[in-house]
Amino acid sequence: MLPFEPAWVTGLRHALIRMEKIIAGSALLLLLLLVFGQVLARNLFHTSIPVADVLSRYLVLYVTFFGAVLAIESQRHIKLDVMTVFMKPASIRRLKQPLYLISGALCAVLAWAATRFWYDDWQYIAEHERWSSVLALVTPLGFLLLALHFLIGGLFRPAESSEST
Repeated sequence: MLPFEPAWVTGLRHALIRMEKIIAGSALLLLLLLVFGQVLARNLFHTSIPVADVLSRYLVLYVTFFGAVLAIESQRHIKLDVMTVFMKPASIRRLKQPLYLISGALCAVLAWAATRFWYDDWQYIAEHERWSSVLALVTPLGFLLLALHFLIGGLFRPAESSEST
């Protein structure tokens, strides 16, 4: 682990966070509007929006992946804290970086597997359904972003923790 976070990493991190917030917020807003429109269409006009189900499924994935990335960056992601009850705070701090590196490597493997799965789907999907396959890129992209944030967290000490150690 490097003792400080270089300026280019801080800039990259802030740019990613800004992009991820915009995408997560937009996906959530679109999801709410789509579901609300679907409810209105069904109840008032006895019809439905043709692709609402498929779009809402992918919008949920966008909100989930980009929300997870933002949770990692703010260190508010799900942690299994069973063992930390028995550990000293210094030991917990020492384990954070290696666990982030392991999590980053695991997410990178999942990104690779999701990319292979997506490519296989792309090759065999019907031409008129390719738009949904493009939306499905959220899975490999989401795992790639998770891996990137975990690896940055594992390789570089954030500015707030470098002052305290």
